Parts: sequence; structure tokens; C-alpha cells
Amino acid sequence: MVYDTINVRTMDEKKKKYDPDNIILGLDIGTEFVKAVVAAKKKDNTLEIIGVGKAHQSMGNMYAGAIADIPGVISVCEKALSKAEDMAGVVSKTAVVGIAGELIKGNTNTVRYRRKNGNKPISDTEMDLIIKKVQDSAGEKARKEVALETDNPDVQVRLINSAIVSLTIDGYKVSNPIGFKGSELVIQFYTAFAPLVHISAIEKVCTELNLDLLAVAVEPFAVCRACLGDDFDTNLSAIVMDIGGGTTDIAVVEDGGVEGTKMFGIGGRSFSHQIATHLGLDFDTAERLKLNLDRDLLSDPAITTIADAASANEIEEYLNNESRRKKIEDAIDTNIEVWLSGISIALEDFSGMEMLPNKILLCGGGAGLVRIQEALATESWWKELPFSRRPVVHLLDDIDIPGIENTTDVDLDYSYITAFGLLRVALDTMTNSEEATGLRAKIAKLLQN
Repeated sequence: MVYDTINVRTMDEKKKKYDPDNIILGLDIGTEFVKAVVAAKKKDNTLEIIGVGKAHQSMGNMYAGAIADIPGVISVCEKALSKAEDMAGVVSKTAVVGIAGELIKGNTNTVRYRRKNGNKPISDTEMDLIIKKVQDSAGEKARKEVALETDNPDVQVRLINSAIVSLTIDGYKVSNPIGFKGSELVIQFYTAFAPLVHISAIEKVCTELNLDLLAVAVEPFAVCRACLGDDFDTNLSAIVMDIGGGTTDIAVVEDGGVEGTKMFGIGGRSFSHQIATHLGLDFDTAERLKLNLDRDLLSDPAITTIADAASANEIEEYLNNESRRKKIEDAIDTNIEVWLSGISIALEDFSGMEMLPNKILLCGGGAGLVRIQEALATESWWKELPFSRRPVVHLLDDIDIPGIENTTDVDLDYSYITAFGLLRVALDTMTNSEEATGLRAKIAKLLQN
């Protein structure tokens, strides 16, 4: 009983330390895992991660990166959220949830707008009208693409992310056009749309979890925001690849602006399925073999019981068998070829760019497979694409993300970067709603969904 009293007191102290209005949750509902990351917004507009939780998804919960079983996903989210809140000592009410999948349509379009009176300063109302026209046009294009892919002419889509990539007035680059005079605006807009059925599923999950849904974010877009941080003058150019369990999500960033996002349905689980097929194993065993192919399983600190050790010994013996290991590696290489083809096809869609960035930033649980990193860094998949030279591959870690500090004892590696991005989107949304004035706030308000 004494222990319980101390624990309650500690929880109460934590609750007093943080303002509930400044607590936000990044909820990454992935195909393989749900990750819940609780953070506190600090006075300097940075974030402190104070709670982390992770729970494994059941096989049928997700399909191609989207929710397939709402009650099943809710149950897993509850487990992850409970762990994160227990660690943080606070209850999170405000959440940003990620969305991914092949039916998410994110593109950057260039629009030329000729003004009737170039001597009149550009107003909020005029920019609102321009942005709405672009979003409506992009939304209809996305709806037609999804309708074609799903063979459903009545499909509905919703805008989930929108951002100005670049803007010039009479050839002069500006960060915000309001108040400027000029005759011609050239604007590059990034817009992302998702089928309404996917958004509705996320909203239902949040309602059942008693969460206030602040925003839904396209996951590769969110990762880009995390990498960019608060430096709005950054010249970062990179290809971000978020390799999840069911999909690989790609975003291209050029000179600090998101050029577009693409997704295709090959992720970590497809590698496990290949291993299971090649070796005649069940999926769970194949998954464990894949995850432990590149590490010393027996030294894993997570092994704390005799049963764990026995299971680890069995996997270790399997991997130490030369012929079996060769079959596993062959299965992975077979899938790598298909996966690299998917990467090439996705990047071909950025044909409007003169050159693709030669830096590749990897994140997501599937990015930990060393063979994936090696294939991107050494094979010739890139030669038919507009790269100036072989791209350099970097596996993202929490130290690569500015403005977010991890104060927990949990090692938040590449697999948590998507959740970091969701926290960044949450911070942007909260900050923009708080700022009544300011150039950046005005543009952000116009771009709100």
C-alpha cells in the first residue's frame, strides 16, 4: 500500500508540472505497430517527449496502410496510449493522427495568377480566393484518380494537408504575399487528399478513445516537417522514405518545400511473407527471422525469461544454419528487386523536377533492415532517374529532428520518426491558432483545412 501511495503522489506531481492544454499526442497507427508519443509544449515553442507506448497490431487490423478493422485498431491504440500516459503521468486529450496508403494523393502544382490591378496590395481575401481555387482544382483531380483506382465514380475525398512550396510576385520570391503589389503571382502548392472513408475511420477511432482530433497528417509530409523544424529559410533537399509494415511512403523536399508525396503497397510485411513462402514457415516465425537477421539476438536485454531465451536460441540456431540463412537472404533479395522497382516508379512521377535530391532519409520500422539500406546505397536502381550522382542514404534518428527533446528512457530510433513528425504538425497547428497576427500566421490560417 505504501508503494501505491508513493506512485499516486508521483503521478500528481507530474500532472502539476505540465499544463493539460500543452499536452499533445502523436498517434502513428501503423500496419505492424501503433505508436503513441505524448509530448509537452514548452514556452520556447519546442516539445518535450514525456511518454511513449507501442502495441502490436493484429494481422487483419490494417490493409495497404489504412484501417480495415476499427474495433481491432481501437483496442491496440488503447494499449499503446495507456503505456504512454502511464509513463508521462498525464492524460492526453489532443491528438494528431497519421494517414498513409496508396490512395493518398499528394502533389505539388504550379499556378500562375494574373491580377487585374497590380498596384493594389494583395489582401487576405484575395489570397483566400486563390488558395481555394487551387485546392478545389487539386481535389477534383485527386478524386478522379481515386475513383479510377477504386472503380468507384462516386468516391469522396477530403483535403488533409496543404502548404505553399514557393511563391513569386513578378519574379521576386517572397515568403508571404500579403501586402505586396504586383501583377503576376506564381505559386507552387502542395495539397494532399484522402478518401473520406479513411478519414472517417480515423475520426471514429479518436472518438472511441476520447481524443480531440487536432489534425490528420500525411505521414511522409509530417516526417518532412519534422526534419525542417522551425527554420523556414532552410534549403534542405532530400527524398524521405518512410518504410512501414504495409506501405512505403515517399516525399521529395526541394529547397525546403515539399514537392509531393507518393505511396506504394510494399512494406516490411511483404519481406516476411517472402521468407515464409521460401522456407515454408508461418508468418510470425518468418517475421522474427527477418528482424533478427542483422543482430545478436541472444544479447537482447528484452530477453528476461527462460521461455524468451529458449525461443531466442531456436531463432539463433536457425540463422546460424548456412543453407537456411542463404534462403532467407535470397527471399529478401527477391523482394528487394520488386521494392526498388516501386521506388523507381514513384520517383518517375516527379518528372517536373530537373534533378532529384541526392540525399535519402530513411525512417519507419522497415528501414531497420540492413539489406534495404545496402540496396539503396550500392545498387544501380537510380541510374535511369534524374540524379546528378549516386544518392547518399541516411537512417534518421531522434537527434536529427530539431525542436523535439526526448526526456524518457526509451530509445526513440528511426521507427519513431513518423510520430515525431505528427507532433511537429500538432505544434504548427496549435501555434497558428494561438497567433492572431503575423505574416506566417495569416498564410497558415488561409491554408487550414
